Amino acid sequence: MSATSHQDTEFEGHRRHLFAVAYRILGSVGDAEDVVQEAWLRWSACDQAEVNDPRAWLTRITTRLAIDQWRWARRQRIDYVGSWLPEPVIEDDSPRPDSASELAEDISMALLLALERLGPEERAAFLLREVFDVGYGEIATTLGRSESACRQMVTRARSRVARERPRFDVSPGEHARVVQAFSQAVDDGDIETLTSLLTEDVQLWSDGGGKVAALRRPLFGSQAVIRALVGLARVQKGPLLVEQRRVNGRLGLLLRSADGLRTLMGFQVRDGRISGLYLIRNPDKLGERAAL
Repeated sequence: MSATSHQDTEFEGHRRHLFAVAYRILGSVGDAEDVVQEAWLRWSACDQAEVNDPRAWLTRITTRLAIDQWRWARRQRIDYVGSWLPEPVIEDDSPRPDSASELAEDISMALLLALERLGPEERAAFLLREVFDVGYGEIATTLGRSESACRQMVTRARSRVARERPRFDVSPGEHARVVQAFSQAVDDGDIETLTSLLTEDVQLWSDGGGKVAALRRPLFGSQAVIRALVGLARVQKGPLLVEQRRVNGRLGLLLRSADGLRTLMGFQVRDGRISGLYLIRNPDKLGERAAL
């Protein structure tokens, strides 16, 4: 095998992991793909003989590139119209043997929104430690900080994320059951059942990016959310085609209207009811790119 072929094979063996790191830091499929491509360029140009641990080296480079990209994207987002939601990872509903491990609850919309409250280095330190089990020594090398400082960052981030997004263990089957019941209630126009499927403190986020109609601010409470859903149904032109999709690893819904507009619905489920509803309508975020 030539040196180039070996480089290619080595990198491809880590590509999914690198995408997972970049996506969790950035909340954008397109930006994560760009970061992984740049990591490849750095990898192909480096002296392989000097790299003792390719996975650690690539993770370090990808994290640094993602932090730089996050800072740039954050500046661009200042003028974003309305609520911003992460760009979803969308897949069809056919099973994949590795999907459970690659797209687990740790990329839920709720977690990604909670991470938005963190600075880029704090976010990276938290993810490397809590999601990817990277040691504090390696995190310190990646971020150019002391191990003590990295431990403090992770501790603070863990506390803030727990406040923003309490963790509830819901099986994929239970999640799917609730989402399918919601879909059926929408199809039937059954307001009573819809209401029963929402927690009292449910949150609704809607992202149109200024390109299509969407709520400018999140809504809180079941009655406000029901009114918004009813209003959305009333302005639709013709019947809705509802398709099941996996949205960040859990079952969601893709709604297609007669005028060609699409709405992707992601869900957070707690105790058998929906506690978070995320409507992504910005067409720039609905390219249906599958996870790498």
